[in-house]
Amino acid sequence: MIKTIKNAPAAILGEGAIWHPDEQVLYWIDITGKKLHRYDPEKNDNTTLEMDGMIGTVIPDYGKYSVVVALETGIKGVLPDGSMELLAAYPANEPSGNRFNDGKCDPAGRFWVGTMSKKETKGAGNLYCFDGKDLVLKESPVSISNGIAWSKDGKTMYYIDTPEQVVFAYDFDLATGNIKNRRIAFKVPEINGYPDGMTIDSDGNLWIAHWNGAAVICYDPHTGKEMHKIKVRALNVTSCSFGGKDLKTLYITSARQGLTEQQLKEYPLSGKLFSVECDSKGIPAYSFEMK
Repeated sequence: MIKTIKNAPAAILGEGAIWHPDEQVLYWIDITGKKLHRYDPEKNDNTTLEMDGMIGTVIPDYGKYSVVVALETGIKGVLPDGSMELLAAYPANEPSGNRFNDGKCDPAGRFWVGTMSKKETKGAGNLYCFDGKDLVLKESPVSISNGIAWSKDGKTMYYIDTPEQVVFAYDFDLATGNIKNRRIAFKVPEINGYPDGMTIDSDGNLWIAHWNGAAVICYDPHTGKEMHKIKVRALNVTSCSFGGKDLKTLYITSARQGLTEQQLKEYPLSGKLFSVECDSKGIPAYSFEMK
């Protein structure tokens, strides 16, 4: 049964759920609320760090930082005391009014992060890869850069550009970070809502949060077959991450941004953080490693 995490605050635009493999806590964000959240399930406690701009995503770090975040002002490392250091400036080539959105680390520790227009202008965004030195453009144009995941063998990268209503697959070179042979892995039925954040389980299946779909759905990436569906008491479901000591707890973020008064009455828990125990097991999140 899905649970609402009562000690976690409601977000305006909750996103970026990621289980920190070393700290054994869940990090998640409120994009437009400009907040970085840290939820400790052992203590049932949520702490919040205010950001200096909209925050697109958060990832664990192998080195001196607790996590690394992608902000409007650039990519920054967050130290254990909450102070931050700039690692990369926001790309100068980005159109005015763009911001970072979703992203994750690949198995080699590179940080893949996309951008989008705050007005959701079609084709205004890009997908980048940051290795600690260079922020390299990898895919352009994209509209709303969202979920990203890698197959267990590291040979395939899955990627969501939300308005396309599909999950793309690329051949992935783990040694170089190069991608090629973009193709449609499977289409996401419109009746399910828009594909948003994504994670992968130990069987290689993709778990996708659905904006305007009130659910997280698990798909076989080879066939597009729906394997499992978790109904969520929020209309706009934004991201999901396996966590807990056994990686069988699925944490789910949601948003209340853009909902009408009637929709908020129908889905009063919109913006909350949820959890559900699963039979499926996740894989540890990859952490950022400076090159």
